[in-house]
Amino acid sequence: HYTGQTPLSPAEPGEVSFGPQGRDLREVKGQERAKRALEIAAAGRHHLMFVGTPGSGKSMLAARLPSILPPLTAAEALDTSMIHSLAGLLDEGGISRARPFREPHHTASMAAIIGGGRQAKPGKVSLPHNGVLFMDEFPEFPRTVLETLRQPIETGEVMIARANAHVKYPCKFMLVAAANPCKCGYLSDPARACARVPQCGEDYMGRISGPLMDRFDLRVDVPPVAFSDLDLPPSGASSAEVAARVAAARDIQLSRFGDAPGLRVNADAEGDMLEQIATPDSDGRALLTKVAERFHLSARGYHRVLRVARTIADLDGAATVGKPHVAEAVSFRLATPVVA
Repeated sequence: HYTGQTPLSPAEPGEVSFGPQGRDLREVKGQERAKRALEIAAAGRHHLMFVGTPGSGKSMLAARLPSILPPLTAAEALDTSMIHSLAGLLDEGGISRARPFREPHHTASMAAIIGGGRQAKPGKVSLPHNGVLFMDEFPEFPRTVLETLRQPIETGEVMIARANAHVKYPCKFMLVAAANPCKCGYLSDPARACARVPQCGEDYMGRISGPLMDRFDLRVDVPPVAFSDLDLPPSGASSAEVAARVAAARDIQLSRFGDAPGLRVNADAEGDMLEQIATPDSDGRALLTKVAERFHLSARGYHRVLRVARTIADLDGAATVGKPHVAEAVSFRLATPVVA
């Protein structure tokens, strides 16, 4: 090499993966509605909350989300790898190829979640950039930590302020939160619930502020799986089948947005762009107007329903958002299903 006779090939960058690998959605018994929500969330990068009793499968479902997400594009891999490198999680020259999956514990400090230290390193909200931030036992996180999530969810960026510097990191993650319905976890089970039902449920979920709850696109009750279902063989679509549908929906979105800066998935659409791509047909508009008035949807909630409805239409391969797409989107927004 030094004499110019035998040139050496450049070293291939190492690849580092973060997150659960080799887990299949088909392994989850029952919970078809939760699986559907997971597919919609993956297709449009929507934020999702699971609420259910301990052992109902919330964490199991979340852990299988990476198995249905498309691989990182070259640009996303470079973007994500730079953050991981700054955090000291990559060897020199390493590249992150799998979508990151981060699961901070509810005892994590504000600095660990947001980032900081003398060198203002990225925190838990930046490490899953282009991937998944899974927060189990969501109401158990300190209220101050939960409230700091509002800006990153809304803007896709987080600012770390230090005496000598202000550093801004990207953090376009998909937030998946899991929560018990109350402190004891058995609000809907008369045989096991505590004596404070239903006040315990209101107090426990009240730890999550209204503005933060409003930022979840899909909210799903995850009921306990019947013992009879546990003996049944695996059923439903495999992760590979769901991943193919998710990839097809994402391809539609990439074609729709083209080279528009900052627009890759439906969750990124705002303002005029959102109205342009997600305005429903006449029946869909009538239903959405009726729901918005009856349930007093905020402007943010209204727009989040539009984004989810657009994603559902993409999964159907439909050019226009119709009444069934709006009805399903609304059913994941409200506590009770809406009849179309």
